[in-house]
Amino acid sequence: MSPRRLFLPSCIALIATAMSFAIRGDIMGNFQVTLGLTKTELGWISGAAFWGFGFSILFGGALCDLLGIGRLLKAAAVGHICGVLLTVVASHFVQLFAATVIIGIANGLVEAAINPLVATLYPDQKACKLIALHAWFPGGIVIGGVIAFVLSELGAGWQMKMLLMLVPAVMYGVMFLGQEFPTPEREVAGLGFIDRVSALAHPLFLVLFACMWLTAATELGPGQWVSNIFNDVMAGETHAGVLVLVWINGIVWLLRQFGAPLARRFAPLSLIACTAPLAASGLWLFARAQSAGIAFAAAALLALGTAFWWPTMLGITAERFPRGGALALGLMGSAGSFATAIAGPIMGRINDTYGPARVLPMWAAIPALLTGIFALLLWNDRHQARRTARIA
Repeated sequence: MSPRRLFLPSCIALIATAMSFAIRGDIMGNFQVTLGLTKTELGWISGAAFWGFGFSILFGGALCDLLGIGRLLKAAAVGHICGVLLTVVASHFVQLFAATVIIGIANGLVEAAINPLVATLYPDQKACKLIALHAWFPGGIVIGGVIAFVLSELGAGWQMKMLLMLVPAVMYGVMFLGQEFPTPEREVAGLGFIDRVSALAHPLFLVLFACMWLTAATELGPGQWVSNIFNDVMAGETHAGVLVLVWINGIVWLLRQFGAPLARRFAPLSLIACTAPLAASGLWLFARAQSAGIAFAAAALLALGTAFWWPTMLGITAERFPRGGALALGLMGSAGSFATAIAGPIMGRINDTYGPARVLPMWAAIPALLTGIFALLLWNDRHQARRTARIA
C-alpha cells in the first residue's frame, strides 16, 4: 500500500472542507435575500457549520475506532454531496439550517479521519506530514474564494458557486473507494478504550488541550475582523478586505506546503514558542495600520506566526500520546473548532464595549501568553532530557 494513494485524497477532502467555508461565507447575503431570512436566522445559519463541525470531530474520534477510518471518509463524501444539493434546493430556513449542519458534520468527519490516517501512514514524520496535509485548508479557502469572486464577476448565481463543492467531494469519495486503510497504531498495540482514556489523563495532554483553545482562537478567530478593519483603513474600498483574507491564507498555504520540513529541524514546542510573538505583533500592528501597505505587512506577520499552529498541535498530540489514537486527535480538533465558534461572540463583545480599534490589540494578549506557556514546556522537556542523561 502506497501512503501517497491515501494522502492525496485526504488533501482533496480538506480542500472540500475549506471550500465550504469560503463559498458559504461569500453567499450568505444571497441566502438572506433569496429565502427572506432575518439577521438572527442568518446568524444561526452561520454558526450551524461550526457547531456541527466541532461535535462531529469530537465524536468522530470515537467513531474512527468503532467503524474505521475508511467508512468515516466515505460517509463524509456522502454528507458533502447531500449537504450541497440540499442547500441548492432549500426553500426555507429549516431546510437551509439542516443542509448547513450536514455539511458541518461532513467537514468534522473529514478532520476526525484524516488526522489519525496521516499519523498512521507516516509514523516517523507525523508533525511534518500533518503540516503538509493542513496546507490545503488555507489552500482550499483561496481556491474557493477566488473561484467565487470570478463567478460573481461573470454574473453566475449563488447556486453555481455552491455546486462547485461537488467537484472535490466526488473526487475524494471516488479516490477512497476500494482503498486498503492501515491499522491504527493503538489497535496494533492492542489498546482498549480504557487505555486510550487513561493516556489522556496525563497533565501534558490537559495543558495542550487548553492551549488548543488559545492557538485556534488566535489563528482563526480574527479572520472575520481583519476585513472590516482593513475596510476602515481603506475608506471607500468596501470589498477590498477580502483581499487580506486571500493574502493571509495564501501565505499560510505556502508555509505549510513548502515549510513542513521545519518540523524536522525544530522541536514542535519550540516552533510555537518562537512564532507566537510574530502573531502577537501582527495583531497589534494591524489594528494601528494607517495604510494598506502596513495592513498587509501586519497580516503577513499574523500569517507567519500562526501558519503551523493547528497541524503542529495535532502533531504533538500524535507523537506524545499515540495510545490516545483518534480519540486524542478528535478531542484536540473539537477544542479548536469550539474555540473558533466562541471567539466570534467574544470579539464582538469587545467590539461593542471598547470599539473596533481595541479588538485585535486585546486579542494579541493570547499569543503573548502562549509564548510563555510553550517556553516553559520547552524548558521542562530539556530539563527532563538532561536529568535522564545524568541518570543514564
